[in-house]
Amino acid sequence: MGHAALNEAAVTGPDGLKLTMAMLPPADTVRWVARRKAQLVSAVKGGLLSLEDACERYNLTVEEFLAWQRQIDRFGMQGLRVTRLQSYR
Repeated sequence: MGHAALNEAAVTGPDGLKLTMAMLPPADTVRWVARRKAQLVSAVKGGLLSLEDACERYNLTVEEFLAWQRQIDRFGMQGLRVTRLQSYR
């Protein structure tokens, strides 16, 4: 496999469509809407990038990422629509 194949790696995104690194939110994302969280969780689950790489790239804690993953596993994307304040009450 050449480098071109690596650059074109793709996984199935939360909407069932192809998801590539180029389609992920920008590294400086601050506002994490449900769709972006779901894209990132799908990318990590599919092996597009590692949990460590995702947390480093987006300045997230492992706990924060795993909380998103748990919410998706339990409730689907709807589980991500809870605001940060509500999730800690």
